[in-house]
Amino acid sequence: MRSFLKIFLATLVALVVFTIAFVLVIAGIVGSATSTSKPTIGSNGILVLDLGKGFAEQAKSDPVSSFFSDHSKDVPGLYDVVRMIHYAKTDSSIKGIYIKAGDNENGYAASEELRQSLVDFKKSGKFILAYGSVIPERAYYVANVSDKVYCNPVGGVEWDGFSVDLMFVKGLLDKLEIQPEIFYAGKFKSATEPLRATQMTDANRLQTTVWLNDIYNNLLIRTADARHTDTATLHQLANTGAIQTANDAVRYNLVDGVKYDDEVQTELLQRLNKKEKDKINFVSLGNYAAAVDFQKDGDGGKVDIIYADGDIVDGKGGKDEIGSDDYINLIRKARLDDDVKAIVFRVNSPGGSAMASEAIWREITLAKKVKPVVVSMGDYAASGGYYISCAADSVFADETTITGSIGVFSVLANLKDFFNDKLGITFDGVKTATYADLGSMSRPLTDQEKRFVQGSVDSIYKTFTTRVADGRKRDTVYIDSIAQGRVWIGKRAIGVGLVDRTGSLQDAVNCAARMAKLSDYKTREYPEQKSWLEELTDQSFMSQSKEDALVKEIGQQQYDVLQKAKQLSTIVNIPQARLPFTYNFK
Repeated sequence: MRSFLKIFLATLVALVVFTIAFVLVIAGIVGSATSTSKPTIGSNGILVLDLGKGFAEQAKSDPVSSFFSDHSKDVPGLYDVVRMIHYAKTDSSIKGIYIKAGDNENGYAASEELRQSLVDFKKSGKFILAYGSVIPERAYYVANVSDKVYCNPVGGVEWDGFSVDLMFVKGLLDKLEIQPEIFYAGKFKSATEPLRATQMTDANRLQTTVWLNDIYNNLLIRTADARHTDTATLHQLANTGAIQTANDAVRYNLVDGVKYDDEVQTELLQRLNKKEKDKINFVSLGNYAAAVDFQKDGDGGKVDIIYADGDIVDGKGGKDEIGSDDYINLIRKARLDDDVKAIVFRVNSPGGSAMASEAIWREITLAKKVKPVVVSMGDYAASGGYYISCAADSVFADETTITGSIGVFSVLANLKDFFNDKLGITFDGVKTATYADLGSMSRPLTDQEKRFVQGSVDSIYKTFTTRVADGRKRDTVYIDSIAQGRVWIGKRAIGVGLVDRTGSLQDAVNCAARMAKLSDYKTREYPEQKSWLEELTDQSFMSQSKEDALVKEIGQQQYDVLQKAKQLSTIVNIPQARLPFTYNFK
């Protein structure tokens, strides 16, 4: 009996605790849903720009923290960050910006937009200070705009130039007796090189050398301007390996001094006219986004901003994908809404399915007939990413945007020898027509089937170049001459007629408003952001958590190799308009 009472009381206590916790959760949900209060920034704030956080095209909120109205872990979108820096320029509660420059998870085009916004912020007379223990070149590209740049005394600045390393798997496939059957249009279309070669082709080496040097030269020019030196000197420093220590970085004027973190904090206090024991009011971008109204919200017509970020796929897209069905609906909705006076299509994509690209292109052409459509290119708008961009009234790119890559390829796999010789598996079957099993992995293609597949690739390439010629108002012969799968960066793409001008997403929005004759307007952004509860229950959030855990377990480099292998497996049997790689370079 005594034992029964113990169990009963313990169960009762547990039930009471669970009930209280459940009530608190429900109260939190109701409070979160009904609360309209905003966090306060306070006075003498310093806005923190942590380059170690990758700013995607749209904001990423932490659903758990958001539940408790804590936005410090939220990561705003790139355009949000640019607009917040512009807002902070005249915000009396913000006295300066502190850049954490120990890393930079953003591409060079995104970094260029951040850098431009910081250059504009400096016109306010407020300070910008940057610090990193070891500052990589991509972070330095943004940080060198600061009034002062510091690194740790035992750290330094990475200053050794850029390189590209590509992975080739032909040797592995040969060992496994796997025979990829490859078809492509465009001599520069090198996406299939990992499967058919053991090193870069001459054409790919040429185009990669050109665009990599263009981006490197952009770094040199920006740095020379910021640090009051010349590009030849900066290149010589990289070429000779002169920057090996923090003191080297000081000696050659890449940084203004070496400091420990506490010394940087002391300087920030001095800039705020505060005492050593005072607390610095660091303002995270997530909290600042929740606290201030930095978005355009006029009384005139609407300008819809549609973000197309990720690989282009058929049907409904998943995480980091541009699903053709999803984007047809988004563009169509904006086209049919009379209150929407212009559309800005922000493209950040290395491409993907040719059929999905065609479907999205079609919807853009329909929208353009009734209202201005302006494209803004991010880090990538190449191959399929360019396909869905080329029909716009005006095309903006950042100077270092990777674009072009107008070409098509298709890959099929013959696994007959692999199954027979390595696994002891054989295949047999029946068919009702000669080509009913075309594309089967259990046998090689016949010569006639190869002609069919190559003909299909050539047809898609012709359609692609025709779409570009129509959109850019050029003849197809000229477009073919600059296409062939060749990659261009933004400022070179202007010279060959693929892009109208260099500029940020804000420049594209301003252009769209002018074309629609809007002096006052409000912006709306799509796809619409999910609530914290939707984020918490969304499969993509769970997938991201698994992805983060895997990266932590095996390391980023090994994870990138796995992702490349996964990407190669997804392109089989589907005609692709895709970049050779999503380039990772240092």
